[in-house]
Amino acid sequence: MIVVFAVALVGAIEGGAGTAQAEQNRSSYDRQLLFYNHSYGVLDRETADAVEHSAYLRDFANFQVRTTTGAGGQTWTGRYLMGRETYLELFGVGDLPGPDGVLGAAGMGLSTERDGDLATVAERMRSEGATPVDFLQTRDFGDGVPVPWFDALLTSTEYDAFQAWAMEYRPEYFADPRSHTEPASFPGDVGRERYLSDDYRTHLMRDVSAVHLAVTEGDLADTLPLLRAGGFAVRTLPGGGVVAECGGTTIRLDAVPREQAGLRRVEMSLNRPVKDRHVERLGHSTLTVGPGSHAVWTFTDSPAR
Repeated sequence: MIVVFAVALVGAIEGGAGTAQAEQNRSSYDRQLLFYNHSYGVLDRETADAVEHSAYLRDFANFQVRTTTGAGGQTWTGRYLMGRETYLELFGVGDLPGPDGVLGAAGMGLSTERDGDLATVAERMRSEGATPVDFLQTRDFGDGVPVPWFDALLTSTEYDAFQAWAMEYRPEYFADPRSHTEPASFPGDVGRERYLSDDYRTHLMRDVSAVHLAVTEGDLADTLPLLRAGGFAVRTLPGGGVVAECGGTTIRLDAVPREQAGLRRVEMSLNRPVKDRHVERLGHSTLTVGPGSHAVWTFTDSPAR
């Protein structure tokens, strides 16, 4: 949704089975322009409240509950698990206005790492048959003055339950000391690591390594040109879903009826391996941490499924 912008996938993501499979897994572009930034999901109220008040999550990740004011003065309150380059944003039913606050609604942002790459993404999207819609997101730090936050490209302004977008952080945002962002690592650096703080280092979670969402056929069709334009290698799954790779985070999108749509599963890498397996029940979801250097959060047992 515009105001938010804000897994091993065992058995579903397997190696190629021959030349045809290898060709399908290869991006048609010579340079990756978009990388997984974050995704969000609207959960049932019990699960969202359990996430918000979880003492374990505050230890596990750089966890925040934050209210943000964006373009047009619209506000939203999200529950955030922040990593080194990626993050997860969770809402409860009714936390967002209108259909964006309905159970099973979700979204995903893919961002550039270099200033100016978003223009090339727009050109690629047109070559993929899409008509990108420009959008400027702003952020109000509390003084009533909107600060340009990021430029975005939408594939459509109409969607059933899932919207994906391309984004590029603005230099004005990095220049504002209230953003608490890091200095550029190279000329034109607008990357995710610069945007996010280093507080992840004092927690277990490092990054979102895979995400699995269920979306309608129409929303999936709108998303495919964006994935391809970003440089992802997109592989079709039996049943009509896709797996997109080459962007640092594996993205799986299953095609389902609207009533089955929503966030299904998130896998996260850890800063250090853990010896024992820890299972944390959070409402109608389950976070399993370890053993090893990964964690899996499943939402398939939510009342929406």
